[in-house]
Parts: sequence; structure tokens; C-alpha cells
Amino acid sequence: MNDCLFYKILRPIVTGFVKIFFRPNIFGTENIPKDGRCILAGNHTSIFDPLLLMSSTKREIHFLAKNELWQGPKKIIFSNLGLIPVNRKTRDGNALHNAEKVLEKDLVIGIFPEGTTEKTGVMLKFKKGAVKMSSDTDSPIIPFVITGKYNIFKNNLTIKFLDKIYIKDDLIKENERLMNIISKERGN
Repeated sequence: MNDCLFYKILRPIVTGFVKIFFRPNIFGTENIPKDGRCILAGNHTSIFDPLLLMSSTKREIHFLAKNELWQGPKKIIFSNLGLIPVNRKTRDGNALHNAEKVLEKDLVIGIFPEGTTEKTGVMLKFKKGAVKMSSDTDSPIIPFVITGKYNIFKNNLTIKFLDKIYIKDDLIKENERLMNIISKERGN
């Protein structure tokens, strides 16, 4: 699961694509540890969000992604990118277990706690997977906020990585805290 060759090959291509076409403003990358485990958790505005994250850090990110992506030939691509399939219709303990194994290897997990992209521009209630993984593995969460639109050749897309947080005991309260941090930075 670590050192995915396909990820290493694809990352510079994705970075070039994102920088040329979307021209994002990227802030707070110093908050992403250069090594060691961490969870990148933030709002989900578009199917392009994982590409924006990939282009924002040199760390290899293992994203949790809906298991529908593993249909047909795409399965080969997503498996070789180190993605972790999630069954969104059930409480998928298998996905969390696999993600925690990645964290135990001091790698990076990327997760969108809303569980899907925002359709109305209003942030959705967070699922507890990010805070559960953080609590179980003593991994810091690096919250991030994506604002703006993926408009080609316009410079109105921003991603900002915030200060890391550690999760305490009450997962419900901690999940609300994570959601409030991101919501406040986002401006709603």
C-alpha cells in the first residue's frame, strides 16, 4: 500500500494539469508533516478535489473513495493508486480497518467526511470516519478547506491547510469540532 509507483508517475501529470487549468491558490502546506502519519480531512466540492490535494503536497495520499469506482477497468487504476474502497451504504468497518493499517505505516490518508460532493454549495454533516481513525491510531488531522470553483484558466480556486488537531475521547463532539473548524474557515 505504500510507495505506489503509479501514484508517483501520475502525480506530476496531475500537478501540471491542475496548475495549468485551475491555477489554484494553495496555503498552509507547512501544516502537512513531511513524514509520519496524518489524516487530511476537508470539505468536498467537486470530483476534482482529490487531484487538487495530490497537487498540493509531495506526500503520497491514500484516499478513501466510494466503492462504485471499482467497477470495470477503473478498478485497476484505483487499486494501483492506493485508494481504499468504501461502501457508503453500510458502516464500512473494513474500509476504516484498511485505512488504519495505512496510518500505522506512517502514511497519509485523505478523506472527505461529508461522504459525497456538495450539490448545493452547503457543507453536509460529517460522518465520523476521520475522527474515529484519528482516535484509534493517535494520528493528527490536518483540516483543509476548498473554496471557489474549478473554472478553467481562472484563479478563484483555493485550498488552505489548517493547523493540525488531535482527537480526544468524545467522537461526536470531536466530529462537530472538526466540522466547525472547516465551516468557520470556509465562511459559513
